[in-house]
Amino acid sequence: MELACWQTAGTSGEPGEPGDPAVVEANLAALDAAAAEAAAGGADLLVTPEMVLTGYAVGREAVHRLAGLPLAERVAEVARRHRLAVVAGLPELDGGACWNTALAVGADGEVLARHRKAHLFGELDRGTFAPGGRLVTTFDLPGAGGVRVALLVCYDVEFPEAVRAAALAGAHLVAVPTAQMEPFAWVAEELVRVRAWENQLYVAYVDRVGAEGDLVYVGRSSVVDPSGAVLASARDGEALLRATVDPRRVAAAQRANPYLADRRTDLY
Repeated sequence: MELACWQTAGTSGEPGEPGDPAVVEANLAALDAAAAEAAAGGADLLVTPEMVLTGYAVGREAVHRLAGLPLAERVAEVARRHRLAVVAGLPELDGGACWNTALAVGADGEVLARHRKAHLFGELDRGTFAPGGRLVTTFDLPGAGGVRVALLVCYDVEFPEAVRAAALAGAHLVAVPTAQMEPFAWVAEELVRVRAWENQLYVAYVDRVGAEGDLVYVGRSSVVDPSGAVLASARDGEALLRATVDPRRVAAAQRANPYLADRRTDLY
């Protein structure tokens, strides 16, 4: 499977103020351009940062207002137009609650999966979102060589149980839309590699750049292979990363480094 990861600052308060639908339109236009570039390069799947359509640290009122727009439908339009599967970070309203969601849509625009962020980060998340009820969400990507993708959102990947659950569910790739900020660059640089190594799978960690309010995003998006090697990475600017996900490498790595097989499930 050919993977593309879009590191971007996005638009939050401009044009207009946070909560202005023009913000969503600007981000959708940028997503469409990124999808066109990814598809032209042969990508099967494009992964975006957390809350890429609305901005992340823009306040509860703005997020809830924009979550009422048909965001999933608009992402599906982009996917269909470019015949490209997309994992996009966006807010969702459902049953009176607002969720921080990683939405996966196929190249035909059909929803494949949605993962609602389970681990909420401080008051920034808890004051805006409800916690998701699933540790990890997986889906099989049609027409991509049998690749199974697991979805997590940002802080979720910092809990080893979540990535281990993805590995036990047969995932080859963990896709992580994130909005990682200073002073936590070490998470992007070190912890993501550990998560890939200890589970022998691919991890795509896709961050924002720039600043929103008091937050300065660290960027440092990467795709890491099952040996912990970095296949593609960016620093602090806009970037479209590319990498190949090969399920055979996952199988070989899990044979060579049998952490999953050697677990003492009688003890833990």
